[in-house]
Amino acid sequence: MTETRIERDSMGELAVPADALYGAQTQRAVDNFPVSGLRMPAPFIRSLLLAKAAAARANVDLEQLSPAIGDAIVGACQQLLEGDFIRHFPVDVFQTGSGTSTNMNANEVIATLASDLLGEKVSPNDHVNCGQSSNDIIPTTIHVSAALEVSEQLLPALGHLLHTLCEKSLAVQPYVKTGRTHLMDAMPVRMSQVLDGWAEQIQANIGLLQALLPSLRSLAQGGTAVGTGVNAHPRFAERFCLELNALTGQTFTPGKNFFALIGSQDTAVALSGLLKTTAVSLMKIANDLRWMNSGPLAGLAEIELEALQPGSSIMPGKVNPVIPEATAMAAAQVIGNDATIAIAGQSGNFELNVMLPVLAHNLLGSIQLLSNTSRLLADRAIATFKVNDSKLREALGRNPILVTALNPVIGYLKAAEIAKQAYREGRPIIDVALEHTDLDRAQLERLLDPEKLTAGGL
Repeated sequence: MTETRIERDSMGELAVPADALYGAQTQRAVDNFPVSGLRMPAPFIRSLLLAKAAAARANVDLEQLSPAIGDAIVGACQQLLEGDFIRHFPVDVFQTGSGTSTNMNANEVIATLASDLLGEKVSPNDHVNCGQSSNDIIPTTIHVSAALEVSEQLLPALGHLLHTLCEKSLAVQPYVKTGRTHLMDAMPVRMSQVLDGWAEQIQANIGLLQALLPSLRSLAQGGTAVGTGVNAHPRFAERFCLELNALTGQTFTPGKNFFALIGSQDTAVALSGLLKTTAVSLMKIANDLRWMNSGPLAGLAEIELEALQPGSSIMPGKVNPVIPEATAMAAAQVIGNDATIAIAGQSGNFELNVMLPVLAHNLLGSIQLLSNTSRLLADRAIATFKVNDSKLREALGRNPILVTALNPVIGYLKAAEIAKQAYREGRPIIDVALEHTDLDRAQLERLLDPEKLTAGGL
């Protein structure tokens, strides 16, 4: 039997574990929501604690809290942030849609620790929650946690991937390969051109994410219950952002309209859309790598990915493209998360969105997946793959589509006849063209040179 103690809230008395820092409201949520076993993400709780510390500092400056109580609250938040704080937050993700249970979980835990530090009672509602409502602190924490994770995790990870792609592009610039459209042989491309295309996708995603950050740094804090700011000091929102910026090094600002930021989650939905786009880019790169690595005998075998682990429990010697596969699965999850976030975002009923916890869970999960897989893809796939030049040259030499370069000289229909015969007879295109045109071998070699063709033009 677990030892318990009795706590009281506005609904009465309730037994909670004797060693728990939280109180009755958190215990009610634990009892009411045995849904998934999933807790709110650590980056969310970390940001919530930072927000509570910033609120306490702001309320002291605005003379809404005594310096002693404010300092105790800040000290409690710092104590939590420096330790294994997540174990004190047991509330399931699938809870009340406003996230009130998680807000009160934080208020109760902080109040317990602050009371110990101060030596007198600190109230979770009157003190820790001073000037706040779950309805503005939870939307604020969604923005804060997402902004921190994007700027400190995702953007550096994508920047690392971009740098790796650019470096690898320089390394593989001499290699020319068969291009493919519809998975069928097409005109030749340089291996560097392939990687430059991937790099541009990542660069574009970085730019879009950076452009959204100012909106993400616009906060609902100060709107309290419905957006009017009731029970908050008129300068609380401004002071809160100044204190939060000092704690995080970011540039958060009060929202221009609290009603929009509390009643909707459009910025989070927009961010999720960009995360989905980034996932699509990563999946394209991952699948290209898988195709290029396929074989090694019966596939394309244009590159050889780093061998990381045995690929089969029954087929000895088999090695699979595990990093691109993991990346593709993570990308699929992000795409699925976006659907959940879109549904959550439209659940803004009048003055409050009521799917905030699940939105936060999926949004931060997507950022984490993309951050981790971007670095893995860079370090264990892009940076380390080897080019199989002999296989590239073999395929180029047998590619009848090179005849496209003769279109301006002999016309499309004549070129098509030559290509079909080369396919049919399995012969090099230059030999068939030599038989059916007035061009000599030197001219054909010049016109059909794969390296020249990668530069485009006539």
